[in-house]
Amino acid sequence: MAEQAAPQPQNFTDRLVLFVAEGAGLGRIPFLPGTFGSLWGIPLGCLLGQDVSTWERLVVGLAMFIVGVPLCDRAARLRGKKDPGSVVWDEITAFPLMYAFVPITWNTLILGFVLFRFFDITKPPPVRKVEQLLPGGMGIMTDDIVAALWALIPMLLLVHGTDLF
Repeated sequence: MAEQAAPQPQNFTDRLVLFVAEGAGLGRIPFLPGTFGSLWGIPLGCLLGQDVSTWERLVVGLAMFIVGVPLCDRAARLRGKKDPGSVVWDEITAFPLMYAFVPITWNTLILGFVLFRFFDITKPPPVRKVEQLLPGGMGIMTDDIVAALWALIPMLLLVHGTDLF
């Protein structure tokens, strides 16, 4: 059976969905789209600076997650793939979670970016399993949240050290 072509966005809403889900075009870069799309996490981290509480950062992340499930689901259907590489809203959403528990400095912004990309690319258990088990937008979004939790562990240890215990 021939593979069916992805539907092309025909209206403003579909084009807007793809624009947002693909990180204003960064996800459309043909190599390392997730890494380029994740770059949005750094300015997002700056916006969630020291004047924003842990709870407020978590609320931002939760709101982005709630918006992201149907957004990524629709974008995936528009692109005709289960989890298209161009869809990077899921990567962007991971950053408020990682930055919620550490002070935001240039060092933590860069460390969070590098650690998240490492865990998102390598997909240690249960990241890959979550992506496979959950359908549509929920799977697209949740695997990046789990990767962010993996990245948060060494960040907490490096930033807070023995103060955690």
